[in-house]
Amino acid sequence: MGRHGKRYDALRAAVDRDTMYSPAEAVALVKKGANAKFDETIEVHLNTSVDPRHAEQQVRGVVTLPHGTGRDVRILVFAGPDGQANATEAGADYVGGDDLANKIQGGWLDFDVVLATPDMMRVVGRLGRVLGPRGLMPSPKAGTIVQADDLGRVIQETRLGRVEFRVDKTSNIHAPLGKASFSEEKIMGNLSALMEAVIAAKPATIKSAYLRKVTLTSTMGPGVKLDVNAASALTVE
Repeated sequence: MGRHGKRYDALRAAVDRDTMYSPAEAVALVKKGANAKFDETIEVHLNTSVDPRHAEQQVRGVVTLPHGTGRDVRILVFAGPDGQANATEAGADYVGGDDLANKIQGGWLDFDVVLATPDMMRVVGRLGRVLGPRGLMPSPKAGTIVQADDLGRVIQETRLGRVEFRVDKTSNIHAPLGKASFSEEKIMGNLSALMEAVIAAKPATIKSAYLRKVTLTSTMGPGVKLDVNAASALTVE
């Protein structure tokens, strides 16, 4: 295992590994430690008790962070003629149909979010092996299969901070909460919105503790453990 640098070691020493911090304390610690030469991303990592091998225990949802993510999002939209006009007017970066599918099959992947109208799923379906592993395949649960007349709203929400979360194969959920340049209040607001959405997505079959660990971190910083009960109680005011 490689050794960390002096900067990381100093940040690690400032965090007590045995302490479960309150959400506000954790945000302050992570923000203070995000002192790299670029604007680090603040992220939350949740360890759940679900078994993703069972369909009824899949956790997936969408939340619009009230203060955005702080990053530019490149939006691609598959739509028919009516939907293409709506998507273009709403400011989507790439809009099309078979032409875009062929381009993606050729190796082009310069986009961050894929939206599709229902009638275009016949085209998008053949891209499953490319988009699926990258978490970009449009789906009803992710809210990325959109009616043509609703594209404007979804594109706007995506620009403002619409984030998809889902449990991975190791029962973990990972989500961005913004940038280190955000104020503590904004990061707390985004964390509250994310936690509220994740708790609401708890599978009905889970009777035991749903969240086992909640960790806050920055791109180049150490993880800070949150008190699970305090984090789970967060709601948008």
